[in-house]
Amino acid sequence: MNTSDATNGGGISQRERRRVVAATIVGTTVEWYDFFIYSSAAALVLPALFFEGLSGAAATIVGFTTVGISFLFRPLGAAIAGHLGDRYGRRLVLVFTLVLMGASTALIGVLPTYETAGAIAPILLMLLRIMQGISAGGEWGGAALMACEHAPVAKRGLFGAGPQIGVPLGLIGAAGAMAIMSQLAPGDEFLTWGWRIPFLLSIVLIGVGYYVRRKVEETPVFTEIAKRAAQSKTPIVQLFRKHTVLVLLAALVFAGNNAVGYMTTGPFLQNYTINPDGPLGLPRSDVLWTVVGGAVVWLVSTLVAGWISDRLGRRNTFTLGWVLQAIGVLALFPLIHIGSIGSVFAAFAVLSVGLGFTYGPTSAYYAELFPASIRFSGVSIAYAIGSIAGGAFASTIAQALLEATGGTGAVTVYLLGMTAVGLAATLLIRDRTGIPLGTEHEAEQAASPIMGASRA
Repeated sequence: MNTSDATNGGGISQRERRRVVAATIVGTTVEWYDFFIYSSAAALVLPALFFEGLSGAAATIVGFTTVGISFLFRPLGAAIAGHLGDRYGRRLVLVFTLVLMGASTALIGVLPTYETAGAIAPILLMLLRIMQGISAGGEWGGAALMACEHAPVAKRGLFGAGPQIGVPLGLIGAAGAMAIMSQLAPGDEFLTWGWRIPFLLSIVLIGVGYYVRRKVEETPVFTEIAKRAAQSKTPIVQLFRKHTVLVLLAALVFAGNNAVGYMTTGPFLQNYTINPDGPLGLPRSDVLWTVVGGAVVWLVSTLVAGWISDRLGRRNTFTLGWVLQAIGVLALFPLIHIGSIGSVFAAFAVLSVGLGFTYGPTSAYYAELFPASIRFSGVSIAYAIGSIAGGAFASTIAQALLEATGGTGAVTVYLLGMTAVGLAATLLIRDRTGIPLGTEHEAEQAASPIMGASRA
């Protein structure tokens, strides 16, 4: 394969492209199923089972905080995966992160509770959650580059939406599994053993994901890098030496999406709508099915946004997305407070449209920001930092604001503020839609995409 082929996605059979898309979707679905299972459990059972020595509100906040702790370790996972991915290839990292995530998730399913093991139970829980965070920090960058570096340039946004739709698919699987088990094992049975089954299911899913990802060829861009022996020996050092501001701006773009996204994927809204002492007290299984429905809307809008970004450009698509996301934030609590399952679903669905438009183009958008030799490090670390600034403690912050003010108005202001941060960061970065990704265009890729900065 020549460098032109590597750049433009030529020389790759349709069969191989389909295999790549399948591998990124299946692998990312499994990875995020594992990650979201914990978020659902944090809303439904973990405070009662692992933090029972605390009062109700304190146990809830601590349980939500354990969701965020894992995000603090995403940069470590991103740094490790970025170094390995830029030095030794994208595929190796994808397989490793999948196994690490699956093993951590399955082990949570067999943990003893606080009643059985005392303080060691929450300690083990947090250690395994940290392992999930390390895995999540490294997985997404590899999946994004697998999709985008195999894609024809005119369909890079659509191909890049492959790993993106794996995230709502993972949420559908996680919430659906919890909903089914809450019906098969109602009441105390769910607390005793029902919640464990979705975690243990990860053992089967990891086998499927491992098989699919092992079948995929290395990306043409990295193959060309290896052929030229052009790997950077210190990709992270090179990244921050030349592109620190770009990394931070790219992180803020993702933070604007991630903070709002964790209202549906995180435990806050699930707890808010289910809690019998809260304003709604809706049935647990019904709320979980509304999460599934919202995730379906998120999936469709994510795929549509990736496709549209190939026509409108990444920057324009993101800008439209921030407007739609703000509308969803403003409608969120008024719809929820109507108090019916239908209105809760409508709230999740309206919010998910904007979330999809600020998420679907992210893979292609990030891939086009960084030079080939440090691209894995760039996309992974920007994504990891953005997840900390955005989603890590979004549920904890929302719960604290609710406790402090007694209402949801402050939560709405917080979410609108994060949406504005994402919009501002987007407007500070030039549109690089369609830029060549191959190694022979390294100088063009290295030119600063930051508005007002020199392109030279």
